[in-house]
Amino acid sequence: MSQAPSTIGELRRAEYRVLPVRTELRRNLIRKLSNNEELFAGIRGYDDSVLPQIENAILAGQDMVLLGERGQAKSRLIRSLVTLLDDAVPAIAGCEINDDPYEPICRRCRDLVVEHGDATEIAWLSPEQRYSEKLATPDTSIADLIGEVDPIRVAEGRYLSDELTIHYGLIPRTNRGIFAINELPDLAERIQVGLLNIIEERDVQIRGYRLRLPLDVFVVATANPEDYTNRGRIITPLKDRFGAQVRTHYPRTLDDEIAIAEQERMTFDDMPVPVIVPAFMQEIVAELSHVARRHPQVNQRSGVSVRLTTANYENLAAGALRRALRTGEREAVARISDLPALMSSTAGKIELETWEDGDDGAVLEKLVRTACNNVFRRHFTVQEFSDLVQRFDRGGFTVEVGDQHTIAHYAQALTELGGVERARQRLGEPDTDAMRVAVLEFVLEGLHLGKRLNKTALDGSAVYGG
Repeated sequence: MSQAPSTIGELRRAEYRVLPVRTELRRNLIRKLSNNEELFAGIRGYDDSVLPQIENAILAGQDMVLLGERGQAKSRLIRSLVTLLDDAVPAIAGCEINDDPYEPICRRCRDLVVEHGDATEIAWLSPEQRYSEKLATPDTSIADLIGEVDPIRVAEGRYLSDELTIHYGLIPRTNRGIFAINELPDLAERIQVGLLNIIEERDVQIRGYRLRLPLDVFVVATANPEDYTNRGRIITPLKDRFGAQVRTHYPRTLDDEIAIAEQERMTFDDMPVPVIVPAFMQEIVAELSHVARRHPQVNQRSGVSVRLTTANYENLAAGALRRALRTGEREAVARISDLPALMSSTAGKIELETWEDGDDGAVLEKLVRTACNNVFRRHFTVQEFSDLVQRFDRGGFTVEVGDQHTIAHYAQALTELGGVERARQRLGEPDTDAMRVAVLEFVLEGLHLGKRLNKTALDGSAVYGG
């Protein structure tokens, strides 16, 4: 089409076919699957679990609900569905509910077509114009979702029973598109009934006036699994309305967790010195989230979001940068002594099962220690560093670490302690002074957690000894 049709008549002569939104989504998904195109950009860890279920639901033409705890990319998945809509579709110009030019359903557009026929003007809608999203809250009303009588239109002389007095809500305004509702069970039951009515029965009563609205809407919802049960806050008929129930999950591997954090973290162009987070420190950040998701003192119903990993990654990098700026280092390499920076970003993102004064700090410290120990044991055994431990056991030798110490402070320890260079090579980290210090701190902490070295905590630093 060299020039897009601007009237219904031109649209007919172009032999344009208007498709139901489910058919449109299905057709575009089939094309993308056939061409091996990427469907959901930025979504990681779901290739063999969640995404096939979503694809099946679209191929089957089913509305769906995504069940999962916070921070499992449910909203991002829903918003990615917009990429399966056509680049542009026609609607009668000026229509509040995106009416099909061939079969308008609102009174205003039906009257317009009767009056102007094929000369009726049309507009072309982008995918973004055909997507609406609503966060369900207890105070959400029928007016928000479906519509309400507009008093101004009544004041103009129309009767309350006149369809033209209605100001449409979000769902009718998303006609021929995708409507997403987050945290569906938070809707009051009477609103759930109204939602069921307009989706299933295609009619609704507004101020006693029954309005028939055969909408073409693809509905996607999200919910917490605990709420989305017959014993929870969802009415059974509405639950039955969704054809597909897709269970999301947190990243199952550290690689996926790290990749998501790397993708989502805040970055800046004006870095005064380069900041490097070694792979083993990235592992510790990701492992901390995985440990928290299994820890008995962490409320698992609340969930441990991937946002925890991202925020911790950002704070770890920030701590390394802060130290480099204070000590005048030319590059900032994150190390174990930077881990206290994670306390503030972790505290606000996990919820303890029981809480007493001081418990939160103790639990957070235990999570960090466990994460460090798990990562160390994944790469090394304590027996590999017997020569290093012997240097401490001979007495009188200690190493003080802290975020205020320069690289030069560690020179003697790097010279006298064997095995650190082998550890750096095993980890595959670059051969720089700053990286050797980071590896040294990692090895010392791993040996302490493996009960081979003592560690004395001081104010802002720590001392390792035999």
